Amino acid sequence: MNDYPYPMLNRPSMIWSKQTDKRVDLKVHEWIETIGEMKPHWEDYDVTILGVPLSKSSISTSAASENPDAMRRAWRAFGTYNLEEEVDLARLKAIDLGDVKQHVTDIRYTHQQIQQAMVAMREYHPHTIPLMMGGDHSITAMLIKGWKQVHNNETIGILQLDTHFDLRDLAHIGPANGTPIRQLVESHTVEGKHVHTIGLHGFFNSHELKNYADQHGVHYTTMKKVRKNGIRHIVTEALAQLEKVVDTIYLTVDMDVLDIAYNPAAPAATPGGMSTEELFEAVQLAGEHSKVKAMDIVCLDPRKDVGEMGVKSAVHTMLSFLTGVCRRY
Repeated sequence: MNDYPYPMLNRPSMIWSKQTDKRVDLKVHEWIETIGEMKPHWEDYDVTILGVPLSKSSISTSAASENPDAMRRAWRAFGTYNLEEEVDLARLKAIDLGDVKQHVTDIRYTHQQIQQAMVAMREYHPHTIPLMMGGDHSITAMLIKGWKQVHNNETIGILQLDTHFDLRDLAHIGPANGTPIRQLVESHTVEGKHVHTIGLHGFFNSHELKNYADQHGVHYTTMKKVRKNGIRHIVTEALAQLEKVVDTIYLTVDMDVLDIAYNPAAPAATPGGMSTEELFEAVQLAGEHSKVKAMDIVCLDPRKDVGEMGVKSAVHTMLSFLTGVCRRY
């Protein structure tokens, strides 16, 4: 294809046959287009989907690299019509760009490729909403750095749904899935006070990391407070605070935010996390907000899944976010 803007990507591994005469009740795999031989008319699209199959940078053993294709396979189980919200996602135009190419051993090189993929998306179609299927949480730092590289004058905020702070010491573990927020703070890409993390709970964050969060002004809400005040109130308040001080809000969803009973596929899944209903409501609220301009879904290992509970929850999370996006129009 002439002028293909993505030398750092492999094209989608799944290209679905389309029923060209079908206009309603589409399945998700019939709705999402795949990049082909012809150069797309980028102005036609609202959402660009990118797979980022990196899990070599995970602290614990993980096959999160297999998640993008697992999510793609699961698209067949979902329709575009959301009965509860009376919204059909087919109102949006979405295209799957494929996956960031992975180096066999060089994580830093792959991170550079991820950053450049975001740069290309912002340069070729800055009006679209990038939606990334990870991969582990290390990808988030590189995606946001890519955004900042293009939109250097923007102030970026982060809404993070996660069981963990992800503020671990770079000197100890480097650019891994436990350090993306710290990477962004210490590189001055994002200020700590512009980070809101929701979902922390239990015995899975150290006092040292809490101190680091407090020192850098990171906002965080535990699951106990979420359950006391309700997920809608907590997310709405976080978005209201962010919209006053940033130009762009980046939504990152670590699937270990779900209770292990709902998602056994997250390598760091724990008891005491969110329910699926809470997560779906949270991301839909984020999708409705005009300053939320990108989203990623990370840290899901299909090999650990049971009955596709985790993978289907991830696809539902993606579609719930896009339900919110539909409500903007």
